[in-house]
Formats: sequence, structure tokens, C-alpha cells
Amino acid sequence: MKRISIHTAHRTHFVEISADVEAAAKELKVHEGWVTVFVPHTTAGITINEHADPDVMRDMKVVLDRLIPWEGDYEHAEGNTAAHVKASMMGSSARVYVQGGRMQLGTWQGIFFCEFDGPRSRTVWVAAG
Repeated sequence: MKRISIHTAHRTHFVEISADVEAAAKELKVHEGWVTVFVPHTTAGITINEHADPDVMRDMKVVLDRLIPWEGDYEHAEGNTAAHVKASMMGSSARVYVQGGRMQLGTWQGIFFCEFDGPRSRTVWVAAG
């Protein structure tokens, strides 16, 4: 497995990690197969979405904040229930196929680490499939 370290700057922060994941796949010598990208945090997630237009991820933040506001009638004592819900909606892992040593993402796709309780220092694991 390979570890990717991420430092987020905001409560909600989407960080594209496509190049980091591809580098990890090469280090793991994955020429044909897949890699799994895993986030070991309960208030962060992973998603594959458009990376060409930064407005897409901005809009994702707006929609998620509208659907799951930070303040609410929540009982979780830490006060970060919204972060837990958003992380569950994104998921904690993604599988990406590799062919010829290259990730097989679509033209407009990128892999994003999704921070919902930042700023923080975080870890993402990449493992060969």
C-alpha cells in the first residue's frame, strides 16, 4: 500500500488527488488491474467527478451544505454530525481501473479527497487490486 498525505485548508474542501493516485499505482507496479483508494476517516470521503471545471466542486459544496447544514437538531456531542453525514454520502473508497499502467478515468474525471471537518491533516491509502 501507498500513503498519500493531505492537508486541507477549510471545513469543506475538495482536493484533487488523481496525479497522486496514479503515481502510487506506478510505485505499486500496477500495469493491468485496479487500485483501491481508501479514506480512513469518518468525516472525510472520496469521490470521482469532473475535474476540468472547478465550478463543479464548488457547486457540490453548495448543494451538500444546503442538504446537510452544519447547524441542526443533531445529538452528536462533538458537533460535527454534518461532516459524518456528508462523508457517508461520498463513501470511503473508490476503485479505479488501470490499463497499460494508466488509470482509466474518463476525459473529464478526477479523483477528489472530500474534507468535511477541516482544516486537518489527513491520510489516503492506495492499494493494488
